[in-house]
Amino acid sequence: MTTYDTDATAATGTVRLTVVQNSPDVTLDAYADQLAADLRVVRPYDGDTIPAADEVGDGLVVLGGHMSAYDDDRAPWLPALRETLLAAATTGVPALGICLGAQLLAVAGGGQVQVAAPPGREVGATRVFWRADAEADPVLSALAVPAAGDAPVRYVTSMHADAVVDLPSGAVWLGSSNMYPYQAFRLGSALGVQFHPEATRAGFEVWCDAFDDVDTAAALAGFDEHAPEILDGGRRLAEAFVAEVRATVAQRVPA
Repeated sequence: MTTYDTDATAATGTVRLTVVQNSPDVTLDAYADQLAADLRVVRPYDGDTIPAADEVGDGLVVLGGHMSAYDDDRAPWLPALRETLLAAATTGVPALGICLGAQLLAVAGGGQVQVAAPPGREVGATRVFWRADAEADPVLSALAVPAAGDAPVRYVTSMHADAVVDLPSGAVWLGSSNMYPYQAFRLGSALGVQFHPEATRAGFEVWCDAFDDVDTAAALAGFDEHAPEILDGGRRLAEAFVAEVRATVAQRVPA
């Protein structure tokens, strides 16, 4: 497990993020460069221990994976990860759950995920509809109500067959798609997104090829059609999340 270089962090003022990678091929991808932070990557499938919420540094990112949010037998670290996610959300630690990460956040907070949900796998360029609360969200506002000169982000990248079907009590619903309602939500200081803002075209193509029910050529054609918007949206989300982490750290530091 990679650990923090605490001396470098103190010297540079760079925020520290823990990233939980649940499957070998579901990586940070573009976010390895776009998250401007000191990154500690935890790989529990290789035996790394899930840290507690007070051990993640300044923020937490939980990536996707091939297991379901309930698949504790296949991925025995999931109970600890759900506990850490919920503790982060309820103690003011900024967290970002992506795809499986969002589903784990929902389950941890008392919501429900449907495994192999109808109407089926949501793949590729997905039209997202931001709800009014997204305009005030510290992270998603960068996509829903961008800076002057930019347009709202309308398309994101999806790759999931399970889906959140009930949000936790107290969660704020932030975005939907035509296929699935809960594309984004906030629970306390944690943001869950069903889509994959970190995915590059190359990473997305690897996922497409891994599933028999995905038409790779069609999925890539859709991605290519909206690639500038998809990739720009992912970058905006990364920058906004790090900005939220930095603001949270600043609030904790005495003047």
